[in-house]
Amino acid sequence: MITVHHLNNSRSQRVLWLLEELGLPYAVKRYERDPRTMLAPPELRAVHPLGKSPVIDDDGLVLAESGAIVEYLAETYGEGRLLPAAGTPERLRHRYWMHYAEGSAMPPLLMSLVFSKVRSAPAPFFVKPIARAIADKVMGDFVSPQIRLHLDFMEAELGKSTWFAGEQFGAADIQMSFPIEAAAARGGLDASRPRLMAFLERIHGRPAYQRALEKGGPYTLMK
Repeated sequence: MITVHHLNNSRSQRVLWLLEELGLPYAVKRYERDPRTMLAPPELRAVHPLGKSPVIDDDGLVLAESGAIVEYLAETYGEGRLLPAAGTPERLRHRYWMHYAEGSAMPPLLMSLVFSKVRSAPAPFFVKPIARAIADKVMGDFVSPQIRLHLDFMEAELGKSTWFAGEQFGAADIQMSFPIEAAAARGGLDASRPRLMAFLERIHGRPAYQRALEKGGPYTLMK
């Protein structure tokens, strides 16, 4: 039996969604973020030394990292589903997007989250203007332009095919969902990027996505 160590409002929602798409039986062990720090609870360190989610336990095989988990589940249990055929251009695109999601798309979004917290964090009155000025400078000169660059890139790539790896929905789309949903949560998506908006509408309408929400509980990304 596969057990998903599921942290609320986190990347582990993708794992639940994939399992629902594959129709696999699984159990969910829930963890809640600290409401003050928004960090995962220390109990997760008993599962994996980094104490982060997602982590799965597949009959004693403990595996962390979203991309590794998605690839492992699709390759081990997919029986050809959600993966383009080996040796095809679509399979190469699939591999690219599996790595791009966390390696390229997420870092500027995480930096945006961090600097928004820096800007609003409690501080002595004489420090706060300096912290805000630094945060605004980094956001304006680097982070925001990088986010726009990546969103424009993803928007253009979805003009080449219905889904990220081709005309068939697949595991790469599940992996790519998190940065796109994170961008939407931070106000980075609107009618100027209709393909990304349509992508979100399509995935949110999938029955397996809805079932995963029922299993995982409320799903609200941090802003």
